[in-house]
Amino acid sequence: MFEKTGLGTSRKRPETAATKIMQAARDCRQHLGILLLVGLATILASWARADEAKPLQLLQSVPLPGFSGDFDHFAVDEKGGRLFLAGEDHKTVEVFDLKTGRRLKSIEGFGAPHSIIYLAETDRILVADGDKGTLQILRGTDYAVVEHVDGLAGADSMKLDAAAQIVYLVTGGKDVPLDYSFLVAIDLKTKKKVGELRIESNHVEAFALESSSSRLFVNITDKHEVAVVDRKAMKEIARWPIGSPADNSPMAYDEQHRRLFIVCRKPGTLLVMDSDNGKVVESLPAAERSDDIAFDAEKGRIYVPGGEGIISVFQQKTADRYELVAKVVSEPGAKTCLLVPSLARYFVAVSPGETKATAKVLTFKVMP
Repeated sequence: MFEKTGLGTSRKRPETAATKIMQAARDCRQHLGILLLVGLATILASWARADEAKPLQLLQSVPLPGFSGDFDHFAVDEKGGRLFLAGEDHKTVEVFDLKTGRRLKSIEGFGAPHSIIYLAETDRILVADGDKGTLQILRGTDYAVVEHVDGLAGADSMKLDAAAQIVYLVTGGKDVPLDYSFLVAIDLKTKKKVGELRIESNHVEAFALESSSSRLFVNITDKHEVAVVDRKAMKEIARWPIGSPADNSPMAYDEQHRRLFIVCRKPGTLLVMDSDNGKVVESLPAAERSDDIAFDAEKGRIYVPGGEGIISVFQQKTADRYELVAKVVSEPGAKTCLLVPSLARYFVAVSPGETKATAKVLTFKVMP
């Protein structure tokens, strides 16, 4: 039955086989463990690369307890390191440290602040106050109101022609309430109205200026059209349909490629319009309930913040071709924004609105 090698030797043979089996099992477990670790590391690295590939990276979220309703637009004082935010329903202008996000001051005394422009040369802060019907001019050192221009009921959207030192505002409309609106020009040197254009619309939203000419483009929301205005003559020279029943509201302008970027609601859409003839050359789904848009001309990126908690990021491939490259998660109510390219920062205001959530300012890093 056994080889004639003695009883002891015959017993060692099965023990040796068992030892080999156990060792093989240990080796197998070690190999499986190594494979699992390598797989996990690969997955984590893939996630890290995917996160780095996103065009925006959240850096911080600054809560603002005690706020209700909506915020409106931002402005920036880059040299002084300040960020301004219109607390539309809170009736304040909020001031933040541009780098740390810390809230520095809450300026009171407004009715319904909408748009803000900061003038670095004079350290003045312009605030369009729709409820009080004024353009408030504040001193930057102590935030005191030093001048104001009245007779601007429903003052909302505002843009500056820096070369001419004329500020343009949209006034009137359904919030006043009126069945018509006005585009008003105010000379900042004299603080006087120097022009006014009546627009037969009760809902006029954002507009954009062309620096190389006297043209101004404005969203006529209730008509689903864009009006082209000669801002020197204060005369409408063209009217272009957007070709959609959606409500056109925010607007930005790529003057180099002569393309208007128009954000619509219901449904959320990004329209790209040729500013030479009004032809819509691109239409893409975008974040819903947006109140703002930012265009990074150097990177060719368009940022559309949506109130449902998503930022749509588009890449400009050519003047007529665009691609949705990311849906970046923000928070519900995050619908107004400001891009500061020199700091590679993108700020978003989270409005509590109907959600009753905590108001916040989100700071994103703009990735290469």
